[in-house]
Amino acid sequence: MAMRIVAVLVMLLAAGAGWAQDTRYPRAKVSFDDFKELVAAVETHRASRLIDLDTFLKMSKEKGVIVLDSRSRFRFDRIHVKGAKHLAFTDFTQDNLARVIPDPGTRILIYCNNNFDGNPVDFAAKAFVPRARQGRAEAAQIEAQEKPRMMALNIPTYINLYGYGYRNVYELHELVSVTDPRIEFEGSIVERKPPPLTPQPAK
Repeated sequence: MAMRIVAVLVMLLAAGAGWAQDTRYPRAKVSFDDFKELVAAVETHRASRLIDLDTFLKMSKEKGVIVLDSRSRFRFDRIHVKGAKHLAFTDFTQDNLARVIPDPGTRILIYCNNNFDGNPVDFAAKAFVPRARQGRAEAAQIEAQEKPRMMALNIPTYINLYGYGYRNVYELHELVSVTDPRIEFEGSIVERKPPPLTPQPAK
């Protein structure tokens, strides 16, 4: 009886394995090799396109230039560089990018959270900072020696734009105070400046 039960179980397992093999999904549309090739190409390309704030602002005023903000819609709506266009990084596709930036030759200026200091809510720094763990003295000592790891959105944004065929990209590379008078922001939390008073004719 026991042998018969074992035989039935073996048959069921074999059938199950065959069914799983017959209905196996194709490989996901993910290629680490493609990503590595892009990173290698972008590293050299990006090195000569890191610009300071003055250059960023000067370029932003040129005809046809787009300042692209790829943060979340929520953060963009609260505050962003004045005049910037929005497309969240999570929504990057060939079609979505083509709607926002139809011409691949367009000069694109990018920035992210890690470019601004003074607003830790809307421009929260994306970084891994090692923290000591209680009860693990050895691990805590090792972690204390590690340097913070920057996770800035600029780099994946640059890589993806390049991969989608947008090569005329420039990246703000300074850490700018949100109170710097050279730069203007807009959004729901930005204080609205009253319109200039119109001189009234003398009576």
